[in-house]
Amino acid sequence: MNTLYFGDNLSVLREHVRDASVDLVYLDPPFNSNATYNLLFDENAAVAGAQVEAFRDTWGWGQSAEDAYEDVRRAAGDLGLVMKGIRSWLGPNTMMAYLAMMAVRLLELRRVLKPTGSLYLHCDPKASHYLKLMLDALFGHDNFRNEVIWKRTFAHGSASRWGDIHDSILFYSASDRYNWNRVLQALGETYISKKYRFEDERGQYRLVVLTGPGTTKGASGKRWRGYDPTESGRHWAVPQRSIEALREEDVEIPTELHDQLELLYDHGFIRFPKKRGGGQGVPEFKLYLPKGQPLQDIILDIPPINSQAKERLGYPTQKPVALLERIISASSNEGDVVLDPFCGCGTTVEAAERLRRQWVGIDVTHYAVTLIEARLKANHPDAEYEVQGRPVDLAGARDLARRDKHQFQWWAAWRVGAQTYREERRGADRGIDGNILFKNGPYGDGRIIVSVKGGENVGVDMVRDLRGVIEREEAEMGILVTLADPTRPMLQEALEAGYVRKSAHGSRLPRLQVATISDILDRRAPKLPPLPLPEKHPIRAPRRRDRDQLELLLPFPGERVIPDKNTVVDPRFIQFG
Repeated sequence: MNTLYFGDNLSVLREHVRDASVDLVYLDPPFNSNATYNLLFDENAAVAGAQVEAFRDTWGWGQSAEDAYEDVRRAAGDLGLVMKGIRSWLGPNTMMAYLAMMAVRLLELRRVLKPTGSLYLHCDPKASHYLKLMLDALFGHDNFRNEVIWKRTFAHGSASRWGDIHDSILFYSASDRYNWNRVLQALGETYISKKYRFEDERGQYRLVVLTGPGTTKGASGKRWRGYDPTESGRHWAVPQRSIEALREEDVEIPTELHDQLELLYDHGFIRFPKKRGGGQGVPEFKLYLPKGQPLQDIILDIPPINSQAKERLGYPTQKPVALLERIISASSNEGDVVLDPFCGCGTTVEAAERLRRQWVGIDVTHYAVTLIEARLKANHPDAEYEVQGRPVDLAGARDLARRDKHQFQWWAAWRVGAQTYREERRGADRGIDGNILFKNGPYGDGRIIVSVKGGENVGVDMVRDLRGVIEREEAEMGILVTLADPTRPMLQEALEAGYVRKSAHGSRLPRLQVATISDILDRRAPKLPPLPLPEKHPIRAPRRRDRDQLELLLPFPGERVIPDKNTVVDPRFIQFG
């Protein structure tokens, strides 16, 4: 069963993915690519823990990085030695934290790979050399297959160095028995028009000299049809591609070289040009346009996702589906299991579903999981999969609140029906964890503010604070979502807030309501006005308005207040494709 996990990938790998159960791993781990190179080595750049935030990939040395380093040092022989050496050199800085957190995950990914499996690690040049050392130690340098270069942007100006326009994709196999399929990539139109200028009933072709450099004493050095290649210091080079073309036409192929040349001549593959003076020129053969060329380790024919691309979702590290389809096609077969432990907006999942592979996707952010669900619903409505790690009962909600209060707030806001919500840890939330937007008839656009409290201690001040936020924001309603049961004074304070002053929906709507997670899970939802259905109001991700704005900042139809830069729109309201 295809599975989408909401949770920390290390825990998911350890608890849910069996040894030798995966055919292909692709990972594009978040990295602080916007930071200056020197900052990555600053010992004072540490933050509270080595963790990755949604869309803000910040790594720092803390207890979690220290624990990861110790796990690797004790469990892995060669990898532990490499990590010890790198730490002795770098010290406990941001780069070292990133490498420690990656190393402990790579250990698990190596464990879950089948002997015929492969791993592709997508990274940028700031850390690719460190990661290659780690992968050499973990997989063995003999199992390094390629460093694939992908041109990730069209141009990047720099006043003091070469423009950095590429990413690296490190390709390793679990053994020398790895899966590999011969995938062809299309030839460029400019190349075709320049090189394959002729055409006949078999198709487009180019003319290539029928001889190769150097002389021989065997059959390839003997005269044929009046031409002696030895006189020119050359020998006959029978075009095997043409031989294979005839074999596909069920033509019997002789074994003797001159007979093969004669056969090719009879079928129109060879011509003898005339020199300008009337003499005989060097024989040529027709090299027909192939269906494509074998995969090369520099990818130039798959462009990055531009601002107008149909598949663009606004996700800051989104990769083209075509890139993942090429990797999956080359290193797996139909029915194989593809795993992406940093699945983000779900490009690997999308490509695997298209190519009829089984898949496992893991992401630590609620937004990513919801985005992938919406993407699958839009593009693959018949896809069968399950979501694990998302709370389905009170115990699960409490566990999420304990592990990550921010993800709990985002999940709870989404669960109560928020269409826009905060997806940013830093900065004050101003008492707003989410917004529910609705049409309020002659009164214009309505707004309901959602505030989430995941602690076990709740009090009446929380309700009073939300009343103040409703007044400040001139919102119609407010919902306070609590994990713990509200106190009697809280319910009384909410009741005293009265009803919506201007409502086009007939029945009186409480201006402030308190809803527990238990209520929401039991489908005892707050009393709300009619809300727009996601599928009825899809919107596209627009171009970024400025350099500092979060890429997932999207307007919502009918919204009268533009969300601040820490707010995103629920993926169900994004138009796909």
